[in-house]
Amino acid sequence: MDTANTQLTQPPAAPVMRLKTNKGLLKFILLSIITFGIYAIVVMSSVSTDINIIASRYDGKKTMHFCLLFFLVSWLTLGIGTLVWHHKLSARIGNELGRRGIGYPFGAGTYWGWGFFGTLIVIGPFIYQYKLFKAMNLLAGHYNAHG
Repeated sequence: MDTANTQLTQPPAAPVMRLKTNKGLLKFILLSIITFGIYAIVVMSSVSTDINIIASRYDGKKTMHFCLLFFLVSWLTLGIGTLVWHHKLSARIGNELGRRGIGYPFGAGTYWGWGFFGTLIVIGPFIYQYKLFKAMNLLAGHYNAHG
C-alpha cells in the first residue's frame, strides 16, 4: 500500500494540546480586581499565545507576546504600540475566523469601534473584551476539534 496516498486521504491529526475555551468577561473583571491586574496580564498573554498556536501555520505571522507589549513596548511608545498591537491582533483573529468558516463578526473594526472609540460611552472596552473572548473561545473550540 502506498503511504503517500494514505496520508492524503486521512483527516488532519487532532492538536497535541487542548486550548482553553472558558474565557469570560465577568471572571476576567472580578479576578483582575482581586489580583490587582495580574489575572488580566495572564489572560491576555494566553490570548496572544493561543492565536499564534491556532493561526501561525496558516498565515505565517506571529503576534507579539502580551507581556513584552505590557512591560516594555507600551510605555516605550507612549501607548501607540498598544493600539497597533490590538489592531493587528483583532484583524488576525477576524481573518482566522473567516478562514475556518466561523460566522462570528470580529476584526480590527471591532477594536476601533468598541475598544477605542467605545471609551467615549465607557462601556465600549468591556464590549470589545467580551467579543474578543468569544472569538478566541470559538477559535480554540474549533482548533481543539479540527486542529
